[in-house]
Amino acid sequence: MVGRKMGESSGLSPLRFAPLFKRYLWGGRRLGTLLGKPIGEGEDYAESWEVADHGEDQSIIEGGLLAGMTLGQVVEKYGKELLGRHGEGQASRFPLLFKFLDCRRVLSVQVHPNDAAAAKQVPPDLGKTEAWVILAAEPGSVVYAGLKRGFDRPALEREVNRGTTELCLHKFEPQVGDCIFIPAGTVHALGAGLVVAEIQQASDTTFRLYDWNRVGPDGYPRQLHVAESLAAIDYSAGPVQPQVPQPMDRPFIERLVSCDKFILDRWRIDGFEPAEMRTIGGDERFHILSVLSGSATISSGITSEQLALGQTLLLPASAGECRISANRETILLDSYLP
Repeated sequence: MVGRKMGESSGLSPLRFAPLFKRYLWGGRRLGTLLGKPIGEGEDYAESWEVADHGEDQSIIEGGLLAGMTLGQVVEKYGKELLGRHGEGQASRFPLLFKFLDCRRVLSVQVHPNDAAAAKQVPPDLGKTEAWVILAAEPGSVVYAGLKRGFDRPALEREVNRGTTELCLHKFEPQVGDCIFIPAGTVHALGAGLVVAEIQQASDTTFRLYDWNRVGPDGYPRQLHVAESLAAIDYSAGPVQPQVPQPMDRPFIERLVSCDKFILDRWRIDGFEPAEMRTIGGDERFHILSVLSGSATISSGITSEQLALGQTLLLPASAGECRISANRETILLDSYLP
């Protein structure tokens, strides 16, 4: 497939999905109050899955000719048009999952397996490498990411058995805008008071190592997966620090993460950049765009989509080159495959 330029006839139009909400004991209401999501009653709205194709958890298209279709159905019917050069053969699912999280309370301490270990699960799954971008942080909010230096498996197992797992965990207070990269095998937890955007492999395989000795809604402790967690951890990784953004050829784009599972770029546009520079797509890849502040208009051929704070759009590979415009300072994330 040859990348299409602006104005040329395109294939699939940009896709907008209804948010898929997950309610957990650590959630809150900021998905609605901060990001404008249509949440209902209750104080436990934890996650808004924006682009998801994972088993029964399916993003459903809002508007356009494909309205009502799930992302999984689009992959099955239009795999090559959606995935571009990554759609060779028959793709079984959309490879990435993008979500927002509201952490009113601290999350459990978790570790995700890599692809090889996750494939052995029943049912098999992908591994889970992920990255967070901090959207809001209350004073004193922390991120737990990686083990402190000197903690190997025997040392960690000793503290787990003592009920003092937190003594092993590296932690820091993140700032708004920080990006934290969590490769599979990294022990981690999001602390109370954070709102984050997350890009990850399309997996929901999580091993819970420690849950702060709390109980679930039923009054009982939530299930732990200590043996699986200890086996999945990469003990050589050490403490995790925020990513150092890397400059790109276009000065309003910086690279936050580049790994074999995904690339994450951040755009900072204010309307003063030359219009011909604010283009995206036409590279035989899909792009997930999500606005973190301000608003943007995404123009693809004869179609145009406006994105406000907290809204997400999936640009199929066949949509070709699109233009991003903004009349005020806007920050958006661009997630795609290498």
